[in-house]
Amino acid sequence: MNTGISTDPRVAAILGALIADSASLGLHWLYNPERIAQIAQARGLVFLQPDANDYAGVSGYFAHGGKTAGDASAYGELCLLMLKHLAQHGGFDRIAYQTEYRTHFGPGGAYAGYVDSPTRLTLQKLLPLNPEQFPEISGVDDDQFAALAALPAAIVVYQGSVETLQDKLEQIVRLTNDNATAVAAARYLGSVLMAVCQGESVQSALSRCLSQADQPLQEQVADALQIGSLDTLAVAKRFGSACHVLQGVPVIAHILQHAGDYTSAIEENIRAGGDSCGRSIMLGAIAAAGAAQQGNPAKGIPLQWIARYRKLTAAADACATLSLYG
Repeated sequence: MNTGISTDPRVAAILGALIADSASLGLHWLYNPERIAQIAQARGLVFLQPDANDYAGVSGYFAHGGKTAGDASAYGELCLLMLKHLAQHGGFDRIAYQTEYRTHFGPGGAYAGYVDSPTRLTLQKLLPLNPEQFPEISGVDDDQFAALAALPAAIVVYQGSVETLQDKLEQIVRLTNDNATAVAAARYLGSVLMAVCQGESVQSALSRCLSQADQPLQEQVADALQIGSLDTLAVAKRFGSACHVLQGVPVIAHILQHAGDYTSAIEENIRAGGDSCGRSIMLGAIAAAGAAQQGNPAKGIPLQWIARYRKLTAAADACATLSLYG
């Protein structure tokens, strides 16, 4: 039985993102759904200890050998970094955030793990500079999911007009991903999450907010939303399951359209394979916020999952500093 919690949708969105990433870590970048199904039958799907043997002989990339169950991927680290930044500064301070980003992910920083291309290339830009020299756009032309990882906390804190939020999201995205497709994905899913936090149903927001995306993304997501029942494997095969937002956002929208609760949404995402952690941030945020709005604990984040996330205290303290409880 899912003994979940009902909470403010803002807190649910943040915890939903962080916990979805952590839950997905054990099978991240495993691209073989058949192998994932075998593992699920033997050991389950969530909070698995990363094991190189799971990837042997099939398509995939084993990136998390130094991590343990309950840890975060680099996406989850980005999500928490932004949350802690907003709590410390009371809002977004670009230069301070770029400094914290460089310190956390750069040489000698607290982060230990796989560094993807946008992170590595952004660090190469920032490392030689003094903070006062940091450019307003420090990202690179890349549309991978690192672009969306820092967004949930910013969306929660900067709720208001869509225009104000969109400007803030674009600024944050271009700090790591100076790419129009990445910005379009942030505008779309950011608008969906804001609408859900403000009381709109997930299904309604997914359709209504399509106007915030550019034409290629609109067409992909619209096609995914027209599929009448949950078929995540077919959708992932059709649109792709790699790290690019144009592939992953339609999969996110399809799962949100049909999954009835947070647990089902996250497990479906893992079953799809590929960049499950990349998709999990905005998927988990929207699914958890939607469940909180319904006021049904059984549809929310399971308490068992919350307890297994290893950085829960840091996330909870930051939410308290931002006065998100109550």
